[in-house]
Amino acid sequence: MHPLDPQQAAARTWFESLRTRICAVFEGIEREAGSDAAFDYLSWDRVDPSGEPGGGGVRGVMKGRVFEKVGVNVSTVGGTFEGDFARSIHGAGENPAFFATGISLVAHMANPHVPAVHMNCRYLVTTKRWFGGGADLNPPLPVAEDTADFHATLQRVCDAHDAEYYPKFKAWADAYFWLPHRQVHRGVGGIFFDHLESGFDADFAFVRDVGEAFVDAYPRIVRRRMHDPFDEADIAAMRAWRGRYAEFNLVYDRGTLFGLKTGGNIDAILMSLPPVATWD
Repeated sequence: MHPLDPQQAAARTWFESLRTRICAVFEGIEREAGSDAAFDYLSWDRVDPSGEPGGGGVRGVMKGRVFEKVGVNVSTVGGTFEGDFARSIHGAGENPAFFATGISLVAHMANPHVPAVHMNCRYLVTTKRWFGGGADLNPPLPVAEDTADFHATLQRVCDAHDAEYYPKFKAWADAYFWLPHRQVHRGVGGIFFDHLESGFDADFAFVRDVGEAFVDAYPRIVRRRMHDPFDEADIAAMRAWRGRYAEFNLVYDRGTLFGLKTGGNIDAILMSLPPVATWD
């Protein structure tokens, strides 16, 4: 992979630092619950179809008392897209060379009253340069207070950058995190954005603030719900909901497809799947 330019290096460094902070916060929550669970990290390397080194990443997974399974991955990869896939990527139709760096997180919780969550931020370079990402809350048993808290935090961040961001990115999340074959949303939404290319400094500042908003909102919600009592019926409802979550990630999720099409680490790509799920 070619040496990183200053923008690529800055994005990679920040995504990795965000990973470190999030993992520390999540391990701290486990300590509060009397657990010594910690993240297990696996480094992986990618070989480009050209045969040249194509970057790699680090998969981080923790299984604890509060977090039944949480994955926090970072990766920085580059090279060339293969075949027709290049034409599906912004700016790669004429030239399949690419660079991508980012963080991806999915948490599945032991207590059905604690919402699962997804967050990712990424920076891509083809003949274009842009940021994408978002965060969405996925409670098996939704609680209006938690949904409102999560959305209010994201809206404050969006409004600080552009008054049009929150309604636009919320609507994008609602449309994207939808299972057409079930006619249901995956969760209670959040924000989703892609091809953000108004200027590196402004867009990078927004993406950093999205990451900070996640660190602010989600641990607060976890701590609010992690001691709530639950029963077998709640667990059954959570596992059935997880089946829907798995369907979305395996059938529709663009990040899953991107990882598979670019030769990413399979364990890192599929870490988003829940540990236990059921289907009717």
